[in-house]
Amino acid sequence: MFSSSHCRLLSSPLSPAPVSPIPIRLPVCTPDRVGWWRRRPGPDPIRASLSMETGGEAMDRFVEVANKMADAAGDVIRKYFRQKFDVIDKDDHSPVTIADRDAEESMVSIILENFPSHAIFGEENGWRCKEDSADYVWVLDPIDGTKSFITGKPLFGTLIALVHKGIPIVGVIDQPVLRERWIGMNGRRTTLNGREISTRPCEKLSQAYLYTTSPHLFSADAEEAFSRVRNKVKVPLYGCDCYAYALLASGFVDLVIESGLKPYDFLSLVPVIEGAGGSITDWKGNKLHWEASAASHATSFNVAAAGDPQLHEQTLEVLQWN
Repeated sequence: MFSSSHCRLLSSPLSPAPVSPIPIRLPVCTPDRVGWWRRRPGPDPIRASLSMETGGEAMDRFVEVANKMADAAGDVIRKYFRQKFDVIDKDDHSPVTIADRDAEESMVSIILENFPSHAIFGEENGWRCKEDSADYVWVLDPIDGTKSFITGKPLFGTLIALVHKGIPIVGVIDQPVLRERWIGMNGRRTTLNGREISTRPCEKLSQAYLYTTSPHLFSADAEEAFSRVRNKVKVPLYGCDCYAYALLASGFVDLVIESGLKPYDFLSLVPVIEGAGGSITDWKGNKLHWEASAASHATSFNVAAAGDPQLHEQTLEVLQWN
């Protein structure tokens, strides 16, 4: 069922706080609303093979453990939210806190216990595996939106992705303060706190509500490309980090465009958005995937997500990204 390569993590993870897993059994989604390879006509053999390897009981088990991880990270994060703590600037000048680090370690310990053959790539500690590669890799961002977290704004999120041979098959967006959890997985409908959700139709840019984290995160050609889209939408909005993608999956937002995202910023979003009927790619329309390994570097990606596939196509045309 799992990878034949057995990797032992090179860390001494902290014991997680007691967790209460949320048992979820989700029905298979309808093919007219959910399509991983939407831009390619006809059945996709890679996707079909993936479903055979990761379907059924294996997928249920992955989601069960992902819920435990989100519970443990949430216990840590709520303890520090709107409290006093030190903020450290990393080499890339992005902030990190004790909450980021402790939340990541709480998730690592659960993976160690349940899937010792799986590898981990976390935002704070990178690759963890004695082997140089593994079929299954958990990609973790304990607090996506640390700036929101340290300023007391509850629109950050914990991101959990399980990647199989480079393709994200399980994605979790968890907002621990609001206690909202979006779960997406290969071949099944996305849920919010156990309830099925869908994106909303919006076929024209002129009617779209657009989110991005900040207009100041774009530069040079990327800034010009974003401006072309922003100038055509109905309402541009700012400041939600990963929460904007969750709102898109729930049918409240139509479009999210970002530049310079790392794999741990977007891999978990793919199953969530596609499982709700939306589309998410890079600015050229390529599907988002990442071959994580010991030699991997978290390179930057430009990401465009839309609730309506026609809106996504229009957005790519206006971005004109080559």
